Amino acid sequence: MKKKLIIILILILFIPIPFHLKDGGTVEYKALVYQISRVHKINTNAKSGYDTGIIIKILGIKVFDNVKESKKMNNNILNANYQNIDFNIEKKQVTLNSGYVMPLNGLGTYSLTGDTCYEAVASALASGVRLIDTAYMYGNEEEIGKAIRDSGIPREEIFVITKIYPTQYDKPEEAIELALKKLDIGYIDMMLLHHPGNLDIEAYKVMEKYVEKGDIHSLGLSNWYVEELKEFLPQVNIKPALVQNEIHPYYQENEIIPYIQNLDIVVQGWYPFGGRGHTSELLNDDEIVKIASNHNVSSAQVILRWNLQKGVVVIPGSSNPEHIKENTDIYDFQLTKEEMERINALDRGEKHDWY
Repeated sequence: MKKKLIIILILILFIPIPFHLKDGGTVEYKALVYQISRVHKINTNAKSGYDTGIIIKILGIKVFDNVKESKKMNNNILNANYQNIDFNIEKKQVTLNSGYVMPLNGLGTYSLTGDTCYEAVASALASGVRLIDTAYMYGNEEEIGKAIRDSGIPREEIFVITKIYPTQYDKPEEAIELALKKLDIGYIDMMLLHHPGNLDIEAYKVMEKYVEKGDIHSLGLSNWYVEELKEFLPQVNIKPALVQNEIHPYYQENEIIPYIQNLDIVVQGWYPFGGRGHTSELLNDDEIVKIASNHNVSSAQVILRWNLQKGVVVIPGSSNPEHIKENTDIYDFQLTKEEMERINALDRGEKHDWY
């Protein structure tokens, strides 16, 4: 035992560790940390007392001695298919293929603007919500940033998603800088392309550069389906961590969801209640109402729980503090297989938005 400790001390003291592995802010470092923790089952969190560079040396993990080769290796790490993403309902979080952890439920802010948006985000944060979804086209990034800053909640506990729009794809640097400025929260947890459009590949590649700088942590896509993904993925360097699409009981994407998940990409659903003009019908659907009654919960809670049990992250929108709180209370009951099948049978293939 003593001999082993002496060898480890010698490794720590005398074997040099490439300087670029110690830079905790780089994508390369984070990718290595994630790979070590997943593959070697070692806690690489800074609080553990381990230095990642030391762990790399002790385990004999091959590390190239120059930054260029290291980046090449780590691009492969970032694009690797980490099987079985940890979608953990008990912990209320999912580990993305980028290595970051995202909450399973959040607040969608489409159509929320001005003081209404600020108050809704503040209410959500006070109710324990830690995932906020916005976009350039929503016109509310400034209000969201202010609500986050005013909340007093540590920045690292809040996960913010925003999107750039196709009209911005020709000047992606300006779009990203604008989002960073409007939000004013230090960094963006995830940035999405809002939907396919001209120059979307080029815009995404610029987003990749901001990931390398640390201004954006993870990348994703919104309104991308099977054919679009088949064309898109081979042309980019960093695999999207998330695809966000319209998903609700009347439009279920039962073939698309597993396709995306099998790519080791997390699925997130917008319009979980069907969207404007359709919410009342969906929440009053006889089957959903009956299931809600069985569990003494609301129809909205049943729909959100149905999503979670399909492995789909939910971002319901609301400005009503009571509804926001209700939409977070989806972890104390579980739908049976028979109930899941009854909701699955409601699928009409009825898309409610043009994306």
